[in-house]
Amino acid sequence: MRHFCSLLDLNRDEFAYLLDYSAELKRDREEPAQRSLLVGRVLGLMFEKPSMRTRVSFDAAIAHCGGSCIFLTAKEVGLGERESAKDFARVVSQYIDVMAVRTFGHELVLELAKYATCPVINALSDREHPCQALADICTVKEHLGTIQGKRVVFVGDGNNVALSLAHAAALSDFEFVLSAPKGYGFKKEVIEECFKVNPKAKISEFTDPAKATKGADVIYTDVWASMGQEAEAAARREVFLPYQVNETLMAKAKPGALFMHCLPAHRGDEVTDGVIDSEQSVIIDQAGYRLHAQKGLILWLLGMAGRKP
Repeated sequence: MRHFCSLLDLNRDEFAYLLDYSAELKRDREEPAQRSLLVGRVLGLMFEKPSMRTRVSFDAAIAHCGGSCIFLTAKEVGLGERESAKDFARVVSQYIDVMAVRTFGHELVLELAKYATCPVINALSDREHPCQALADICTVKEHLGTIQGKRVVFVGDGNNVALSLAHAAALSDFEFVLSAPKGYGFKKEVIEECFKVNPKAKISEFTDPAKATKGADVIYTDVWASMGQEAEAAARREVFLPYQVNETLMAKAKPGALFMHCLPAHRGDEVTDGVIDSEQSVIIDQAGYRLHAQKGLILWLLGMAGRKP
């Protein structure tokens, strides 16, 4: 049994396979055989953080394959109050086939994976967002033909999405650059994990966004204050204003470079309307790929990838 708490739970071959398999599932989404791959299987969603894209895409992913979904909020679960994570994981594993967890603390994902007897998926934690990165790289491959040799630049906070993209770079052969203000970049120890996986990984940081985005194939950004950081929003806005992705910054990238954002976006803050609504923006395709990447992930974790019913 495998879990998906981090992209680094995969090796390079597994990551490449999931990218290709997700693309295949997208191409063949109307194939009748796909509709019965997970008949009788149940996905459990345990969300401490609210969500729209993550919840709907996971629910739809298993429904497309004939399975069903149960959704539980933090209030319903009461982890740490009504019941321990250990007991919850062991009990709920008796009812479901796979569990996706969206939480404030990465440690909870790891604890649930330790005790669950079904696969556990990190649907977002404060540390990583591996499902998002998986869909993101699928999107780049679809639009640019390959991810190999591309320069992906994340402008903004060194957050969970940025870290998972760095993990993707360690598992593949593209260059990842983080452009964040001083004090908002990656912690040394988390990047060291990438170089343990791939000593030749092309991962770097630049505080100057103009220098970072020069020659980029992809410019990516995210909100300046994530969920749980609302009290810091005003202070963060002042710090991150020079890191807004606007038309001037996009012009420093390669002609035809993609603009990406994991959404929801705060228009006028981290990105201008002119960029997010431009022909270079692939945010809708990017969001759509969550369905196919997560479908592929569930099938792979359940040992059903590539099978016919």
